[in-house]
Amino acid sequence: MEEQQAQDTGRAHWGFLAFFTGLAGYHIATLVFTAATADRFAEVDITDPPVLGPLLLLVFLPNLLLGLGPAVVSWARGSGPNTDFGLIPTARDLRVGLAAGGTALLAAWLLGTLLLRINPDQSSSLEQIEALSGGRTVWLAAAALFVFLGAPLTEELLTRGALWQALAHYKIPRIAILALTALIFAFLHEESWRMISLFAQGLAIGAARMITGRVAGSVVAHATNNLLPAVYLYTG
Repeated sequence: MEEQQAQDTGRAHWGFLAFFTGLAGYHIATLVFTAATADRFAEVDITDPPVLGPLLLLVFLPNLLLGLGPAVVSWARGSGPNTDFGLIPTARDLRVGLAAGGTALLAAWLLGTLLLRINPDQSSSLEQIEALSGGRTVWLAAAALFVFLGAPLTEELLTRGALWQALAHYKIPRIAILALTALIFAFLHEESWRMISLFAQGLAIGAARMITGRVAGSVVAHATNNLLPAVYLYTG
């Protein structure tokens, strides 16, 4: 573990550039998408939203850019995403990731139940996506697949990849890195009512990165955490 940490700090000088590139791409894409669709959906009845079909996948474009930024910077300034971040899972990554992901799911269930008692009238982004898809279509299946595999990869490249490496380069204590990346993870979801739950899930997912020293561990944990939401999105 210490050897992996030393390797991390030796090549993390571009970590903040990778992190802010991904974050900037996310916000710019969100602004462009919002501006391009504002007039089209200005008069939409929220009780009867339009069916977007393949356009539904554009909702995930900003999230895709979260991971694309770190990947591009890694190719340009580092040794490539797999070498820099450790993206190909090992057997240990799978074991630790599954355990951490299960812990994240438990935290989400316990805290989510409590938070819904406090704020019962909250809708999730998954429900909005399902409404826009028009039912169980191939586009909804693609959206569910992205929730399960795509989002864990892009979000982990940004937080537990680029940001983690950048902070490790400056000898920030690992516990502090774990907490900060979990906080960024929670803020990225932009759902203030369940911020506490997202932070707890981020701690569990980040623990896989801390234990294995590789992003693959946290990707597996994140995918495990997202499995039930992805199934719920498709089956409704």
